[in-house]
Amino acid sequence: MSDWIDQIIAFIGRHHMVAPWIMLLFAAAETTAFLSILIPSTAIMVAVGAFAANGLLSFTALWLGASAGAVIGSFFSFWLGRHYGSTILTVRPLRDHLEWIAKADQAFTRWGPVTLLAGHFTTALRPVVFLMAGMSGMTLFRFAFWNILGCFAWAFVMLKFGEIGGMAINWLWERLVNSLAIVGSQHP
Repeated sequence: MSDWIDQIIAFIGRHHMVAPWIMLLFAAAETTAFLSILIPSTAIMVAVGAFAANGLLSFTALWLGASAGAVIGSFFSFWLGRHYGSTILTVRPLRDHLEWIAKADQAFTRWGPVTLLAGHFTTALRPVVFLMAGMSGMTLFRFAFWNILGCFAWAFVMLKFGEIGGMAINWLWERLVNSLAIVGSQHP
């Protein structure tokens, strides 16, 4: 799996112009029921955020692409839940993870629609929380408000983690190179 992730990150590094579109696709996959279980989009988003630290990619363009993708994926999952109801929870791989369904149900009972915001950041909720919002009869307006807020916040945080990590690596690398240069100049 890591070879696949490395290839995608390398592709994005070589093809800067399509990076926001690729972020859109991976964020949509991460927030779409079933796909979120199979595709490691969060790891890719964090890694690509490091390109923004180097100035290779625009953080804003990546953020807008990822946010749009998260909106698309989560709204599609909401529609699946609304259209198919609880029968969709009997389909693999969801039926193999009943604990996710139970956690999402508990979260909705406790926090209501704020669960949508938290669901973006919680691995155990993300595969089912948008489905369950659709199944629950939540109004589209209420879903849209909390979900879109969550989409933009989640995309920002994931990419920012990568950007900050990239900045830290650059800082450490500069310090190491400078230290080696000083040591090298003292020992001709």
